[in-house]
Amino acid sequence: MFESTRFFGKITTKINSALTSKALLGITLIGLSPLNWSNVSVAGDYIQRSEFISLLDELEKDHKYNRFDLITLFSDVERKDSILKAISRPAEKSLTWGKYRNIFLKSSRIKKGVKFWEQYETTLTRASEEFGIPIEIIVAIIGVETRYGSNRGSYRVIDALSTLAFDYPPRSAFFRKELIEFLHLQKSAGIDTATAKGSYAGAMGYPQFIPSSYRHYAVDYDKDGQTDLINNPIDAIGSVANYFRSHGWKTGAAITTKATLTEGSDVSAVVNQKLKPKMNIGELKTKGLIADIKTDDKEMATAMQLEGKQGTEYWLGLTNFYVITRYNHSKLYAMAVYQLSEEIKAAKL
Repeated sequence: MFESTRFFGKITTKINSALTSKALLGITLIGLSPLNWSNVSVAGDYIQRSEFISLLDELEKDHKYNRFDLITLFSDVERKDSILKAISRPAEKSLTWGKYRNIFLKSSRIKKGVKFWEQYETTLTRASEEFGIPIEIIVAIIGVETRYGSNRGSYRVIDALSTLAFDYPPRSAFFRKELIEFLHLQKSAGIDTATAKGSYAGAMGYPQFIPSSYRHYAVDYDKDGQTDLINNPIDAIGSVANYFRSHGWKTGAAITTKATLTEGSDVSAVVNQKLKPKMNIGELKTKGLIADIKTDDKEMATAMQLEGKQGTEYWLGLTNFYVITRYNHSKLYAMAVYQLSEEIKAAKL
């Protein structure tokens, strides 16, 4: 699967070391001491780690990968401390809505969104009609994620996923699965797993799909025989639309609405709870939050209290708002996508 000679000149010493330690054969290392995740060695030493040997055994047995090819690939993998730092302080958890909004609702991003819409209008229209997703939402997602493809990530995906799978215990199980999904992409999507680049969390291409999303929701939208989200905006457009439809987007339904707080009401117990709506509009009304638009009292919604530039804001996120959070599990992210989409639509019209 992988070209065995790709890194041969650089890894001979490492592989010999692995052979000596019996890591290549997957034999338990005698005297292997417990590993401290914050103080492990770097640059190719994953091939001697017990966690990697376990993964190697699984890939060889269950997925029929060539063992030596995997050793060759991973001997060049590097642990990245910058990734561990980045994942521990995501903007969605450290910024207020006002500061977060300022990152994405810039005039330059709005103008680029209009330009992207105009450039790919035929494809966007087709995707919107086929999948039932508003054009402005598709455009806004790609704008928030990569500024319409201009910032698709600078980390090698295999470095990012390996770092998080082997050296980030809080989510190691999740990223181990994503690492396996990423390896599968060489067969299913023709991705060069040794060189593909993406975000610090291993997301790739125009829409920044993590490997499992790439495998399950990416589509070959231009029918050229290859599903390419890394370099092909047409495939990215179709894939974003497919992702949202697959996650339950309600065509023609509202996304979110501002709400007015009834004087004297205390809504601290109902705002900023789980992203998935647990109460309906009518129930929230009895608590003191009144939707600014006409809505069915039976419509499910999640209540949000956000600190904006002008002070406290109250919002009700509806079903489609929740669908946006399936892309990134953050109310700030979903709000940025929604408001950017509205700004782009207004500028386009």
